[in-house]
Amino acid sequence: MNTETQSNIETLESKVEELLALSNKLSMENTELKQQLQDIRGDRSHLVEQREHVRSQVEGMITRLKTIETA
Repeated sequence: MNTETQSNIETLESKVEELLALSNKLSMENTELKQQLQDIRGDRSHLVEQREHVRSQVEGMITRLKTIETA
């Protein structure tokens, strides 16, 4: 094998290694982002539940105030 072919092979090997490293990095980032998204969805769900609870309480207070006003 001549020097130029060997050099081309080494360059190609280096680029393949870089691509593998980049692929691994992106895969890890993707996994982290999926976890963050799942956490955010969970937080959002919890906040929606809290909001509904508070809304219900406020509606109850308004109803009681209206009852007091008419009494």
